[in-house]
Amino acid sequence: MNPYVLAILLSSLGLGTTLTFASSHWLLAWMGLEINTLAIIPLMAQHHHPRAVEATTKYFLTQATAAAMILFASTTNAWIMGEWDINNMSHPLASTMAMTALALKIGLAPMHFWMPEVLQGLDLLTGLIMSTWQKLAPFALIIQVAPTTDPALLTSLGLLSTLIGGWGGLNQTQLRKILAYSSIAHMGWMIIILQYTPQLTLIALGTYIFMTSAAFLTLKMASATKINTLTTTWSKSPILATTTALTLLSLGGLPPLTGFMPKWLILQELAKQELPLTATMMALAALLSLYFYLRLCYAMTLTISPSTTNSTTPWRALTTQSTTPLALSTTIALGLLPITPAILTLTT
Repeated sequence: MNPYVLAILLSSLGLGTTLTFASSHWLLAWMGLEINTLAIIPLMAQHHHPRAVEATTKYFLTQATAAAMILFASTTNAWIMGEWDINNMSHPLASTMAMTALALKIGLAPMHFWMPEVLQGLDLLTGLIMSTWQKLAPFALIIQVAPTTDPALLTSLGLLSTLIGGWGGLNQTQLRKILAYSSIAHMGWMIIILQYTPQLTLIALGTYIFMTSAAFLTLKMASATKINTLTTTWSKSPILATTTALTLLSLGGLPPLTGFMPKWLILQELAKQELPLTATMMALAALLSLYFYLRLCYAMTLTISPSTTNSTTPWRALTTQSTTPLALSTTIALGLLPITPAILTLTT
């Protein structure tokens, strides 16, 4: 892709998200979401592969439907209440419709069906943008709409997402689909706590972005897209294999890694709100997710690659990729647990 075109598209991505962040009017927020969607479409389709074009089409149709629902919800609210302000989404029909549309935008269950299919058709860097940056603008709106939304809807979306995110990833062999189900499960954790402490949602979103960035960048460095390709990582680079395994365990939420922090705090808050059954179900759903992360770690560290593997010959060649973002995101994904009190102080 032409570097000037790439610069324009990436600037538009930033502009769309910033516009949604800064707006208090539904029309401006909707414009930001649309700019965001239109900017990532050429990035998704740039490889001209039938799979990429199919994924791009699916993504465009899904996001266009969600944007139309958001516009319809805000117009309904303005029609009934005479108010375009995002914080004054006071009619229950409008707020439920807006929350459902935003859930479709970020891929919450049961509106999650598009996400594994779309992510599977993209290359790892575009998939990274879709899994992290594209969540920010809808989440800014979700946090503002949540106080006026029915708590039962938020709890249902959260529980269903963590269960489906754990269950759906169990029988996958494609790494991008596994990361898509991981994303669905993490979104569920964020949504379930939103009605009680929005600060914890922000902490969970921040740690999720760093952990997912580390996971995508390590897979990009290892040129791995399937589980059987991971078996050659150890012979290529033992250090990369070790950090990849630790990053996956961090995504699963094992102490003493960073991924344990948001899950621990969310379960603690659910217990404080006298919701022990919900907290138990969330913890059990986290075990499902942990199983498929452990499966990846097993394939990477405890198995020797057979000679028939359909992957690149594992010579220890010097890489031409930039390793700074990988090193930074991996360090954050593995080592932030000890500074949990400082993070809590900053966000409350």
